[in-house]
Amino acid sequence: MKQLAIVSGKGGTGKTTLSSSFGALLNNAVLADCDVDAANLNLMFNGELKEKYDYYGGKKAIIDQNKCDKCGICKNICRFEAITFENGIYDVDPYACEGCNACVIACPQNAIKLETALSGEYYYSSLNDEKDIVHANLNPGEETSGGLVAEVRKLAMNKAQEKNKDIVLIDGAPGIGCPATSSITATDYVVIVTEPTTSGLHDLKRIIETVRHFRRDFGVVINKYDLNSVVSKEIINYCISDGIEVLGEIPFDETVEKSNLEINPVVNYENSPAAKAIKDIFNKVMQKLK
Repeated sequence: MKQLAIVSGKGGTGKTTLSSSFGALLNNAVLADCDVDAANLNLMFNGELKEKYDYYGGKKAIIDQNKCDKCGICKNICRFEAITFENGIYDVDPYACEGCNACVIACPQNAIKLETALSGEYYYSSLNDEKDIVHANLNPGEETSGGLVAEVRKLAMNKAQEKNKDIVLIDGAPGIGCPATSSITATDYVVIVTEPTTSGLHDLKRIIETVRHFRRDFGVVINKYDLNSVVSKEIINYCISDGIEVLGEIPFDETVEKSNLEINPVVNYENSPAAKAIKDIFNKVMQKLK
């Protein structure tokens, strides 16, 4: 069984467009949406929810009102302004609390403690006889996205082994932070999606450095390459000079917008230039996984 991750150095490059297309082309696979802060890969497939799990990540402060003497030290010491005072009662705003433990240490009455909080949920859904998907939702304001990505990948791997799947396709988190690195580790191949903009090239270099840190094999895809031929050439020259393979270039295609509005992967549309380019890239990547 192979693990394939599709990532990007920044949001909005077309990573999930490529992931959903790969998901539509794959057989006998489990899809894993690891962009838990803004999961949307599952929206492209009409899956049937089978299992739901709670994810407990960070901790939140809880004030015992029976012990609290209303001294206000906790409110003064909290740099996140998570302690509120209303109607003579000090309380904790769970969306603002970072679980830093400062109020617990400062409270002279030992009236505050940290408790593990529900940080999100993750799900297992069946798409058809050949494909399943694992996806998740991180609660607003939570910081433990890397841990939730790990749970999504763990469940996806377990389901893939249980059902003898050939591949786990990971729609990774954008950027180079904890959720992105959690999406990359221990994969067999990484596809990096970029766009022909100055910020796209800058962030491409950062994600390449990150992937190389984890010693993963990878290739680059330039999405909407024909919108800025100058920067596209810069990206290609950079890749050539650094020994990086460019897997393909996807042209700007209004069919992509149509496919998103109709919640249907673009590779299912005939006479689409983007679909043709994506199929060629898909075939290259499958050969590499073999």
